[in-house]
Amino acid sequence: MKRLLCTLLFAAGSVFAWQPVAGVMLTPWGEKLTPDTAWREYPRPALARTNWTNLNGLWQYAITTQDAAAAPATWQGEILVPFAIESALSGVGKRITPKDALWYRRTFEAPKAASGNRTVLNFEAVDYQATVWVNDTQVGTHTGGNLPFSFDITSALRAGANTLTLRVTDATDALGAYQLHGKQTENPRGIWYTPVSGIWQTVWLETVPATHIAALKITPHTDGRVSIEINPGASPAPSAAAKVTASLAGRSVATGESKSGRLELRIPTPQLWSPESPTLYDLSVTYGADTVTSYVGLRETSIIKDQAGHLRLGLNGKILFHFGPLDQGWWPDGLLTPPSDAGMRSDLEFLKAAGFNGLRKHIKVEPRRYYYHCDKLGLIVWQDQVSHGHGKPKDAPADNPSPAWTRLAPNPVDATWPDAAHAQYMAEFKGMIDSLYNHPCIVIWVPFNEAWGQHRTVEVGQWAAAYDATRQINVASGGNFLPAGHIVDAHNYPHPAFPFNQDINGRFNGYVKVMGEYGGHGYPVAGHQWNVNMRNWGYGTLPKDKDEWLERYKTSTAKLAELKAQGIAAGIYTQTTDVEGEINGLITYDRKVQKLAPAALAEIHRAAGIPGK
Repeated sequence: MKRLLCTLLFAAGSVFAWQPVAGVMLTPWGEKLTPDTAWREYPRPALARTNWTNLNGLWQYAITTQDAAAAPATWQGEILVPFAIESALSGVGKRITPKDALWYRRTFEAPKAASGNRTVLNFEAVDYQATVWVNDTQVGTHTGGNLPFSFDITSALRAGANTLTLRVTDATDALGAYQLHGKQTENPRGIWYTPVSGIWQTVWLETVPATHIAALKITPHTDGRVSIEINPGASPAPSAAAKVTASLAGRSVATGESKSGRLELRIPTPQLWSPESPTLYDLSVTYGADTVTSYVGLRETSIIKDQAGHLRLGLNGKILFHFGPLDQGWWPDGLLTPPSDAGMRSDLEFLKAAGFNGLRKHIKVEPRRYYYHCDKLGLIVWQDQVSHGHGKPKDAPADNPSPAWTRLAPNPVDATWPDAAHAQYMAEFKGMIDSLYNHPCIVIWVPFNEAWGQHRTVEVGQWAAAYDATRQINVASGGNFLPAGHIVDAHNYPHPAFPFNQDINGRFNGYVKVMGEYGGHGYPVAGHQWNVNMRNWGYGTLPKDKDEWLERYKTSTAKLAELKAQGIAAGIYTQTTDVEGEINGLITYDRKVQKLAPAALAEIHRAAGIPGK
């Protein structure tokens, strides 16, 4: 009887068995999470279909040695997908090593599909190398921990129940692996955090016609033109008709048709997208028998010379001072995975209310819904590529690992990378641009942070500027300055300061000058620290009380305003939230305490004339 009960509970999803890992800090959304509510939202709002199946929930898992090529005969328990195995919300909380293999398994019912339709299995992100089987038939492999990928599994399906198996390996920051791991490390400390392995974003199925829209490339213009390219994937149909209709507030405003898969809309009296007015036009796209919905924000980025001769960042032909926080996107209960869509959105709503017009998404690619929320809220985004390595100079002080004066010095030397490692870096960089290209919120790509894995800088910068000419390239934020891209970016802690004296022989001429990181003022909130036994720190010494912390923030804002008058075109404050031992956020790590109300922050910014024009 006991065995029968356990079997029935597993068949029902074992909703009574799952619990977050005990003793780990939880956010309000993590406290309310259940296996039935884990990330139920449609994961790809910029290319949406109605016929899809969510595969998040309880899966079986096991950890084996890396040389185990076959799935284990015995499973070690259940894991809540899409949370990484190291996280509290996975219900497991185990660390794996570069010598391990992490296995997943679950069953699913084959979705009903019309004759000739295809079934596609989608993974939004799996860290890092994944092999996938359906009914013991290998359907594909993928390398890279931060981007979505998919497989057509139609030929492997059978009627009724099907088995999905996944094998993952993850070297994280192992020496010689050249794996793009961002802030993850096997030895968390300081600015380096708990590693993340395996599935960490939504897994889902969709059914599509044999000839279908695999991707869209949408390029807007402020005069109302919208260029659209349809990628039909592996099943092109040269004669398939394409039709796109744009609407605003439910009213059709423009229609275009083509048989080439390329077409252009002309929207009359265009309403432009900006932080002040984030207007989005809905799109309905039909290609053959396939129909998807999407949207577009009409905006263009540029570089503008002001009356004093300083180069500024422009949006829709007007100067816009970019002002926002460094946003790491880490969570105490989900690590890289937000506990919920609502939790993820709450950070963005705070920033908007606090008077920021954007953010720098720091060394992380978020779920695609994140950028959808930025699009809707009107937050501009600097999007970092996920990095490898840290490149900390030997003489950098412990509490300031990235002095601007060192990074922007003349005659920098690039790191040397093997060809294969560089090719993988470029594949992941291109994949990030491709998957996020349509989001109007993204205005700048950042290939490198500081000198962390910075290599072949000019080559990467030139490629990026040519591949996406609709945005600016900040080739190395706070990194070694080399003549590539559009921006020269300094980091300085705690208060902002730009090394104008490093502009020897006009090295920075033709580049927009920005303050890519500053601040980091620490302030601990009792009862809301990740681990009171570790070093809890901010840049500079910790303040004696909240008033001193606030004065430091005001001083940094005033100094940024002074730099703005001297030609600095943007400022990025460290940071949105505390992260593990870093207590320099505007919100505590558990998201339960705003260290200052957003209205009060907005008033500080307004008083300093930030962001302004």
